[in-house]
Amino acid sequence: MAGPQKKGEPLPEDVGTDDCLTSYTHIYSPDLLKDQVAFITGGGSGIGLRIAEIFMRHGCDTVIASRNLDKLKEVAKKLSAVSGRRCLPLCIDVRQPESIAAAVDETLKELGRVDILINNAAGNFLCPATALSFNAFKTVMEIDTMGTFNTSKVVYEKWFKDHGGNIVNISATLGYKGQALQVHAGSAKAANDAMTKHLAVEWGPSGVRVNSVAPGPISGTEGYRRLGGPRGEAAGAFQSIPLQRAGNKTEMAHCTLFLASQASSYVTGAVLVADGGAWLTSANDVSMLLGYWSSEKKRDK
Repeated sequence: MAGPQKKGEPLPEDVGTDDCLTSYTHIYSPDLLKDQVAFITGGGSGIGLRIAEIFMRHGCDTVIASRNLDKLKEVAKKLSAVSGRRCLPLCIDVRQPESIAAAVDETLKELGRVDILINNAAGNFLCPATALSFNAFKTVMEIDTMGTFNTSKVVYEKWFKDHGGNIVNISATLGYKGQALQVHAGSAKAANDAMTKHLAVEWGPSGVRVNSVAPGPISGTEGYRRLGGPRGEAAGAFQSIPLQRAGNKTEMAHCTLFLASQASSYVTGAVLVADGGAWLTSANDVSMLLGYWSSEKKRDK
């Protein structure tokens, strides 16, 4: 959970686990996405799960898609129970276009349309380039970058080309200043930011908007745990962030909701950085981060 904000507006509700919110206060109209359908990759956990929940609380039906169908089925039941909307769990591997095509076909059969695509599937971990295997780098690029292109292209060809729609890619700020130990994810997300602009230009005439959200450290996510967030928070590392805290999943869902809705109807090709100012001020000390990585490797043995 993100710590309490010292000054400014109150934080939106969130929980640190992959569970639905126990309460929710609407900022936008509850029918902002009424009767729309959102296809969300990586929708069974973390930010993707919260995006699905917030969209459904605004009248949207969803498809949550990833490789773990059993987990998706459990999550779908929870999401429908708190929102009263439909949630279709589908098994896909974003590295395999044929599995995406089958999932989109099933979506159109069951829900009749796709209005919004959220590209959220990703893989990340800390690792210096010298210790990073060729296969590890390739895998992250395949999931993050190829997965984003594959899913966008399939959804565009099967629906958006003739009906328009919205794409929101979940990005990162890692490549902005060459974050140490993150050459794999930073490179993949930088490619996605470029892709966001290219697709916005090419697909705009078809009525398709393409934007990105670039989160900073977000509590209650696997990435937060893997990248040392809890230890950093305990050590006071977030005091260097202008807003002096980690973000939460609901905040990221609200950013995504804005870009996926008519509230941003004249916005395309944009990257919305939602990191509390972290990338502007956070340390990028290779020696310190290598020390942290080494200590984590020893603990894992």
